Amino acid sequence: MCRLVSGRAAGDEGVQDGFGEVVERLRRSTVSVKSGAYGGGSGVIWSQDGRIVTNAHVVEAGNTVEVDFWDGGRMSGKVVQRDRRRDLALLRVERSGLPFALAGNSDTLRSGEFVIAVGNPLGFIGAASTGVVHGVEKRGWVVSQLRLAPGNSGGPLANARGEVVGINTMVAGRLAFAVPSRAVQRFLSAPAQPEGGLGVVVRPIAAGLIVLEVLPQSPAQRASLLQGDVLIGAYGRRFQSLQDLADAIEVSRGGILDLQFRRGSGDQARSVAIPMALASTRAA
Repeated sequence: MCRLVSGRAAGDEGVQDGFGEVVERLRRSTVSVKSGAYGGGSGVIWSQDGRIVTNAHVVEAGNTVEVDFWDGGRMSGKVVQRDRRRDLALLRVERSGLPFALAGNSDTLRSGEFVIAVGNPLGFIGAASTGVVHGVEKRGWVVSQLRLAPGNSGGPLANARGEVVGINTMVAGRLAFAVPSRAVQRFLSAPAQPEGGLGVVVRPIAAGLIVLEVLPQSPAQRASLLQGDVLIGAYGRRFQSLQDLADAIEVSRGGILDLQFRRGSGDQARSVAIPMALASTRAA
């Protein structure tokens, strides 16, 4: 029989205390990231020697960012690696002994599993929300049913043990999408590559990938793609995920990306042939 303490079962109190410790550890390993015109978001301290993981859309390549720590400290950080296709970026700060997060294995997640998100939404520092895993897409995302808001981008998604299983990235409908920790580990272990892609920020929708932003001087801009266009496929194959677009870009390096898209309310698909630069060269 459980002993009651202040109207609560002693066993329940232990569970709550344990949950509180998990959230506190996550808060201490979560930072606020501010990056000029890009606004800001959150980041996860990945190692005690100053490596911080966040979203690519939170920071600009090569720029210096401002990093605020849970203990009130503030310092400049440098964007040292960035992958817009996977929406990941690596920052470096000159500080040691940081309270780093524990990396988990996103491959072990199951639908219905309890998860915790920590970040800095709408100015609330270290805000935590809880929910459950909705599903894990084999080629792209950890999808959860929990509440996120602007400022959560780049923050940790963790399991009940406090292990980071994803980097929170966006909300679509009532579902939250996070980059799986397995993709983060691949990103960190791969050598840094010069950025060279299509030059769009997209979000998955039922009809394909909607263009949220077209980057200046990019292949997408030179091909006259516009915000609001829906990318539906390449080389006659429909896009089912962000990874499909990434695969098509990789195939087209140094050649032509044969892209299909829709514009406006019309059902007719359009095609455009986009010259793509090699990864090791700069687009002309």
